[in-house]
Amino acid sequence: MTEEVKGLNTDNVEPVKISQVVRERLQKNGVRFYANDNISEHISKFELQEIQNELKYKFQDVLDTLIIDTENDPNSMDTANRLAKMYIHELMRGRYYPQPNATAFPNHTNDRYDGMLVVRSELKSMCSHHHQPVNGVAYIGIIAADTLIGLSKYTRLAQWCARRGTLQEELAMDIAREIMDATGSENVGVYIQATHGCCENRGISAHSSLTQTTVLKGVFRSNHDVKKEFMDNIKLQQEFAPR
Repeated sequence: MTEEVKGLNTDNVEPVKISQVVRERLQKNGVRFYANDNISEHISKFELQEIQNELKYKFQDVLDTLIIDTENDPNSMDTANRLAKMYIHELMRGRYYPQPNATAFPNHTNDRYDGMLVVRSELKSMCSHHHQPVNGVAYIGIIAADTLIGLSKYTRLAQWCARRGTLQEELAMDIAREIMDATGSENVGVYIQATHGCCENRGISAHSSLTQTTVLKGVFRSNHDVKKEFMDNIKLQQEFAPR
């Protein structure tokens, strides 16, 4: 199987790409497919492999256009395939893979935790403008509701949101939404600080591109004391974070 859909190629018919098949399916069903949208429900595992195969040939075209000898340069051999795998299964995994299972358990009435929880999650993302790396940390705060999730699930959800083409402002909102959906809590805060390759590796070539974004929901926004506790906890975590 190549990057073309088999059985559709004749002497008079242009080969149909699997990416076009999926694109038309999304358009027919009115499904948005922005760089930071998850479209895993609309792609089978077989189709995802075919998309990777198609992408490999597209990356080879890019390398050829850059006049890179991928046949004789040992550092560039199979680079197109590595790029295709990296985009589908790593850099943009959050687009093509379903949401990780956030195992939930009840916040018991008789021994209910009603305090604040703050989780530090390391993130790697990609700017949707220039496809440059974004590296940072998200601090997720929550006042527990009826449902609790495991500590690792906060990071898994945050990383799932990050692994796609996005902007930091969008990412903060996406993480807040997914945490609220997973826990049923309306009281969530997300603070992200990250550096951006699109500022450091091109354009202004900034020595440091540290950018901070904050999304506050519920009492994190309306209650000054809750907001202060959240920000104070972030400062404590930053003080003792590994360097």
